[in-house]
Amino acid sequence: MAGEIRLIVQGDDFGMCHAVNVGTLQAFEDGILTQASTMAACPWFTEAATLARESGIPLGVHQTLTCEWDYLRWRPLTDGPSLVGEDGTFRRTVEEVRASIAHDDAVRELSAQVAKFAAEGLTIDYLDVHMGDSVPDAYAEVSSAAGKPYIYGPVESQKFASIETLSDRDAADKKPWLLDHLAGLTPGVHLLVTHCAAAHPELAALTAPGTYTYRWAEEYRLTDQELVLDPEIRQTIEAHGIELVSMRNAFTD
Repeated sequence: MAGEIRLIVQGDDFGMCHAVNVGTLQAFEDGILTQASTMAACPWFTEAATLARESGIPLGVHQTLTCEWDYLRWRPLTDGPSLVGEDGTFRRTVEEVRASIAHDDAVRELSAQVAKFAAEGLTIDYLDVHMGDSVPDAYAEVSSAAGKPYIYGPVESQKFASIETLSDRDAADKKPWLLDHLAGLTPGVHLLVTHCAAAHPELAALTAPGTYTYRWAEEYRLTDQELVLDPEIRQTIEAHGIELVSMRNAFTD
């Protein structure tokens, strides 16, 4: 692999809602997206599973112990009391989870999310985490049991030459940043995390204006979608000899 530049372009939150499902699939079929981190506890997971079987998009388990939105709320698959707030849904922030969750409840829930992939006949290539690393030991335990890498873990993350998130950047700065980032990639495997979605009214209804997640609901997703479909971005990747890969083949010779 010496001298080779490999890039994983990941779409997070597949299965969260219909707009994300549609956008993620388009980004994979028509753009540079190479894999999707998929949320088994979310309302639109069944649709995502169907789309994944039809398209062959490589999947990871987007291990989910939080729900950040005001109006789109999801519940755990299991009944661990430490998993939920007063409304019976996941807590909103990583900090709340860290302060309240029991290790055994986390492991049982995350294991159920992995099992739901198997029930849909889906192949898992990796595991990662939604929003942030709130229960590190639980993620390690579940990935070990599944026999799949946890890509943000202390061992697996060291295999990447870089890990960057495209999404939370101002619209005017995002494309110039991405072009510079691509031009500066060095030999090795790089991970670029995106949050894609199609332009559906659903996105604007996820959460209230002025909340800390407001820009994540629509703005960041639509600008990510635009860039992963942008012909100039693909041309830049080709011009620099960058190979688009997924976790399925990124570390093979």
